[in-house]
Order: sequence, then structure tokens, then C-alpha cells
Amino acid sequence: DAALMNYIDRRLLSLEKRLGKCNQDILDYVEEFRDFSKMVLSRLAGLNNHKAEVKSEVENLLTRIEQAQRDIDYFGSVTDSNTCTEVHEDLVKQQLFEEAEEKKKLKLMLNASCHHMLAGIKSLKVVKKTGDKDGSWMKDPGKKHTKIYLLNGSVNNVIFEFANIMTFMESNHTLKARRVTLPFPWEGTGHTIYQGFLFYHRYGSLNEIIKFNIQKRNITDQMLLPGAGRIPAYQLSPSTKIDLAVDEQGLWAIHAEPETGGNIVITKINHITMAVEHTWDTSCNSKDAEAAFMACNTLYVVYNLPSGGTSRIQCVYDVLDAVNTYEIPVLHFPKRQGSHSAIHYNPKEKQLFAWGDGSQIIYKLHTKQK
Repeated sequence: DAALMNYIDRRLLSLEKRLGKCNQDILDYVEEFRDFSKMVLSRLAGLNNHKAEVKSEVENLLTRIEQAQRDIDYFGSVTDSNTCTEVHEDLVKQQLFEEAEEKKKLKLMLNASCHHMLAGIKSLKVVKKTGDKDGSWMKDPGKKHTKIYLLNGSVNNVIFEFANIMTFMESNHTLKARRVTLPFPWEGTGHTIYQGFLFYHRYGSLNEIIKFNIQKRNITDQMLLPGAGRIPAYQLSPSTKIDLAVDEQGLWAIHAEPETGGNIVITKINHITMAVEHTWDTSCNSKDAEAAFMACNTLYVVYNLPSGGTSRIQCVYDVLDAVNTYEIPVLHFPKRQGSHSAIHYNPKEKQLFAWGDGSQIIYKLHTKQK
């Protein structure tokens, strides 16, 4: 028993020593951990300070980048502006050059030798009173013959051809007239005859112009006139959507368009090929207009009252800008009250062949140099 007790005491003592060592180790570990914690906390505090410094530097860098970006945008906009200005100036120069070249071509095309302009309407002669309220009569300025042509009504398909004006003036004129029947009727009173051909707006079509050989009695060609036919060429002559005219330069078309606010548009047509050569938007309005004609590259628009009165030329448009249209006085038609359904200029005789309320009238013109 004594040996056993002695053994137990030794084991207990050994355990106590080991426990004491374990406690000491734990205390040492705790102390070491505290020191480590202090170091970590110290390091973390330093890291926060460093983080604040880094954050400040990053914010400063971002500010400088934003400033640099603004500078880049500013210089870019200035450069773009200068470039745009240069491009704009180049475009204007190019446009002016093209306009000058276009005018040169137009002068060549329109024969710049035509220098006269209308200065007044000297007199009138009522040649005959026959036919409907609306109609059209004329000579062929492109031929040497003296034939007279009468086209009665705003819709018809029969042309009366007379040997001369004396035959036309005879009382029973239709007996001595050659009747030419068209394959399609005309619309309005805006047809014209040039170099043996009748040019007219085909009835029922929007803007088809037919070229008809009067002697051979057949259609030679046709064309569509862009933009025309939707509204009357003249407010006071509602049946005429397209008015065809002849002057020293050949064939023209006169009409109005909704897009121009009712202002009159004129188109030069090649009478041989029936191709459009050039188009002009004029400053002359179709309101209260009853007719118009071309003379020496210039449009003359005739106005009146809706109830009929003294006709007057109140708007002039020169396609080559050779005439200062604002200095031209209003030109009144003499000694007559009423209205016109058609007025055609004859460049060979420098006269107007007009149809007024069923009467066939000739106006003699006074001209001067442009």
C-alpha cells in the first residue's frame, strides 16, 4: 500500500508539473497574442492612414484626368468648328461656281442675242367674235406661211386651219377651214403651235403633253411635265393646268405648284426631243392671274379682277436676270373691259394673239432694249 501511495504521489506531482508548464505556456501564448494584436492594430492604423493618402491621390488624379478631358473636348470642338467653317466656305464657293457655270450654259442655250423687253401695249384689234367663252387662236411663228389656227373651247378635239387671216375673218369661216381631228382631246386653252406641230395638254391626264403633226395628222411624241397638273396655272382660268408658250427661244411650259405656294413655275422644253432643259420657280403668284406669255426669255403674267375688268401685266420674271423686274411699271391692256382665257405671243410679228370672252384679239406691242 505504501508503495502504491508513493507511486500515486509521484504521478500527481508529475501531473501538477505538467499542468503548471501548460499554464505557463498558455500565459506565454496569451502574452504573445497580445503583442501580436498590438502590432496588427498598429499596422491597421498605418494602413488606414496610407489608404486615406492613396484615396486622396486617386481623387487628385481623377480631377486632373477630368480637366485634361475637358481640355481635349474644347480643343476638339475648336478644331471641328474651324473644319466646319472651312468646309462651309468651300461649299459656298463650289455652289457659286456651279451657279455661274449654270448661267453660262443657260445663256448659250437661250441665245443671248435676245435683248428686247416689253415696254407697253400699243393698240388692239378685235379680229372676229366667234366661238365659246374659252378658246385659243394663233399663227405658227416657226413657219413662213400665214395660216391661222382656231381651237374652240376648253375641251375639244377639232382644230380649224385657215389659209390666212382674211379667210378667217369671213362670216361663214368654218366652210373654208380645214378641219383636223385629234386622236385625244385637249384640256384648257394653253396649247401652242410651233414649226408645224401642235403641243397640247391631253384631256383627262395629269400632266401629259402631246406633240401632234398637223399636216400628217399623227402623234409624233409625248412627255410628262414633272410637278404640273395638280392646280390651275392661273386662278382666273381654272380649266388651264398647263400653259404652253413659244418665244424667240422656242417652247416653254407655264404652270403652278402647291409646293411653291401657288407661285408660277416655268420650264424650257426642247421641242424636238420633248426633254426638259431647265426649270425656274418664279416670284409671280397665280392668284388673280388669268393668263401669261413668254417673250425673249421673260415671263409676263396678266392679272384681272374675278368679275372681269382691265387686264394688266403686274409681274415679270426674266430667267437670265437681264431685267430688273422691280422697276417695270404695271402695263395695262388698252380700251377693253373683260377677261382673257388665253394670250399667245408671236415672236415673228411681235404681237399677242388673245382670246377674250369669245373674241379673237390682236395686241400690238411696244418694246425696248433690256
